[in-house]
Amino acid sequence: MYNDMPETELRTYKSSQLCNEDFDAFWEQTLQETRQAGGEVVVEPVHAGLETVDVYDVTFPGFGADPIKAWLRAPKNPNGPLPAVVQYVGYGGGRGRPWENLFWASAGFAHLQMDTRGQGSGWSVGDTPDPGLSGPQVPGVMTKGITSKETYYYRRLIADGVRAVDAVRTLPWIDPGRIAVTGGSQGGAIALAVGALVPDISAVAVTVPFLCDFPRATVITDAYPFREIADYLSTHRDNTEAVADTLSYFDGVNFAERSRHPAYFSVALMDPITPPSTVFAAYNAYSGEKEIKVWPFNGHEAGGPDDDQLVRQFLAPRLAAPSHGDKISASER
Repeated sequence: MYNDMPETELRTYKSSQLCNEDFDAFWEQTLQETRQAGGEVVVEPVHAGLETVDVYDVTFPGFGADPIKAWLRAPKNPNGPLPAVVQYVGYGGGRGRPWENLFWASAGFAHLQMDTRGQGSGWSVGDTPDPGLSGPQVPGVMTKGITSKETYYYRRLIADGVRAVDAVRTLPWIDPGRIAVTGGSQGGAIALAVGALVPDISAVAVTVPFLCDFPRATVITDAYPFREIADYLSTHRDNTEAVADTLSYFDGVNFAERSRHPAYFSVALMDPITPPSTVFAAYNAYSGEKEIKVWPFNGHEAGGPDDDQLVRQFLAPRLAAPSHGDKISASER
């Protein structure tokens, strides 16, 4: 059922989220330290039993040079360098199995699916631990290190997301000038953040993005994962101001205000997990070219496979292949 504002009000809704003056400096410093930590990108072919798609096991350095896993899937024998779609995973999930999620490679794109540190045991398999520091927390990751922006879990995960784009650009069969980022729910939140932090990607596509409009999300829904924050504050009552300050550095609304890339959003009006007002808060704040698809009778699944097709249609012209290029041989890959 509908549990939020009418669509007419959603179209003009503005978040009350504040943005501290050092927001940009914090993220600039975070990414500078992350990149200076070094590390190499390692790519190993995987025999997944597929006839039309090649799969590679990728390890790249994330936040603190921690090794982050990913699958790279690509169509066999492409004509010239490939555009790449970097995808981030929803809450609790991991990169899955190498033969899963073949949509993007089947559509002609290189597809890097980043694993999610410390997750990957909820609904799909993951392979990346999170060695980051944290204090007391509610089960899950929403309150992991939440009393400080420096220790908060999503600082590490968003930095990993940026480094995934850096990593895919190092691969010889990828066109570094044709990169898009995408994801749903938590993955959409990471894509939205990466879109703000990486100035030279081609497009962003987010479906029912999570981590948006914390001031409203934390009081409008009882659904998890947002509820983890309320559970934490129900016992750590003296930390309310510190938590609110931390979350402002990770709010999709503040990232949206800094994004200039063409962007696709989708929102579901019956979604209790990422309430539609929180998605519209980010969409309405978004500074670049944008469009939003509204699914009136869907929950957190949003458009499902129909969203996939709409995202493909949105990204295809923005990642269009150049009119020239030689076929890349298997030995070059």
